[in-house]
Amino acid sequence: MLRRRHCSSVLIIVASFLFAPLLPSPLECRKAMMKELESFPPLFPDAEMLQGKKHKSNMSSDCFAITEPDSDDDFNGDREPHIASVLACYRKNLVDRTNHNLGYPYNLELDYGAMARLQDFCINNLGDPFIESNYGVHSRQFEVGVLDWFARLWEIEKNQYWGYITNCGTEGNLHGILVGREVFPDGILYASHHSHYSVFKAATVYRMEYVKVSTLVSGEIDCADFEAKLLANKHKPAIINVNIGTSAKGAVDDLDHVIQTLIDCGFTQDRFYIHCDGSLFGLMVPFAPKVTFRKPIGSVSVSGHKFMGCPVPCGIQITRLDHIKALSSNVEYLASRDATIMGSRNGHAPILLWYTLNIKGYRGFQKEVQKCLRNAQYLKDCLWNAGISVMLNKLSNTVVFERPLDEALVRKWQLACEGIIARVVVMPSVAVEKLNEFVTEMVQKRSTWYQEGTLKPPCVATEIGTKNCFCTLHARKF
Repeated sequence: MLRRRHCSSVLIIVASFLFAPLLPSPLECRKAMMKELESFPPLFPDAEMLQGKKHKSNMSSDCFAITEPDSDDDFNGDREPHIASVLACYRKNLVDRTNHNLGYPYNLELDYGAMARLQDFCINNLGDPFIESNYGVHSRQFEVGVLDWFARLWEIEKNQYWGYITNCGTEGNLHGILVGREVFPDGILYASHHSHYSVFKAATVYRMEYVKVSTLVSGEIDCADFEAKLLANKHKPAIINVNIGTSAKGAVDDLDHVIQTLIDCGFTQDRFYIHCDGSLFGLMVPFAPKVTFRKPIGSVSVSGHKFMGCPVPCGIQITRLDHIKALSSNVEYLASRDATIMGSRNGHAPILLWYTLNIKGYRGFQKEVQKCLRNAQYLKDCLWNAGISVMLNKLSNTVVFERPLDEALVRKWQLACEGIIARVVVMPSVAVEKLNEFVTEMVQKRSTWYQEGTLKPPCVATEIGTKNCFCTLHARKF
């Protein structure tokens, strides 16, 4: 009986996906759900007050409500078609949102059909990936294979590194900075203003003293300001976060310049620790400045769900084996050791990463990088030729331009906005046709924003430089 009920559930759900075109559209589903939710009180009635500032356009109390089955309803046959319909509508929404993502650095060109059968297992990589625990349903052999590949990429010997597959890029930064803090308990954390917010989150969580360093217009760390702030704190060791591609502008900090600045300020290698945040650009090789453990760096992290296109959030964190000893501790019930942040880790992620690395390899990633750089330059040229202020850093796939006035356009294309600028991150899944569609819509709508003459295109020179600004003042120079 149980097997029969299970089979019927599966058949209904599968049928819902096969016959999705016959089901209501996402908009119809949304309207129906909103009508059902109207009777419920607001989730956060004072949300604006709680936020400290207004984010009303992005706040939503929509949800797929969970209703408990009747106590005597053992079969649940009437509920399964409803559940299947909700999932089918949700899938349609995912397809639409995937087709219109430009602002966030996710490679959505996914094909992991070969992995489907592994979803039947609870795979958990508990503890140290190099020490097997008593829990036998793990993927450590895949995890170590992925780590070895990145160790070769970043030029560190197998017997000199330690690492693990994290649950996200933020965890990689949290771990890298934690290692730095353990190496230098009284050290000061230095990070540029454009560093990822997780870097400053780490400083808060670990109660570390930190100093924000100014950036150049490109978004790269300003080593002149870095030098001044190092000299003001020469009495304490330095823990430095180096960005290998910032979120805002795709800027890459000059690792060699950072190291030389430390040396010029009198910091020997036993008085500084460098963590490299390569969330996106850590895999955009060989074009990014060489990140290698042959240089005096302490750790490198990279996201697995961005350029690599893993369908679940994850990341890779590698550090020097000598540094990890201060963090590692025995866990008796696991029969293992643990130096990770989270403990339990997604065991499917290493298999997905291993699969991708075997399918594409180093040369495959090279080709995808070249494609992204070409398409990013194409988008930059299209916007510039349309009279739109735009910037593209050298060897970057992040195109930064004036923020659209139409929030509907921003939300449709999922543009990432900060202040007066917005960005498109050109990933392998973003084709030229999609860029053309976006540019056409942007240009058409922009012509209506400024046609009356009461509004003028904004000056964004402070954000992207005068040579990239097409405002009334700076356009005359061209």
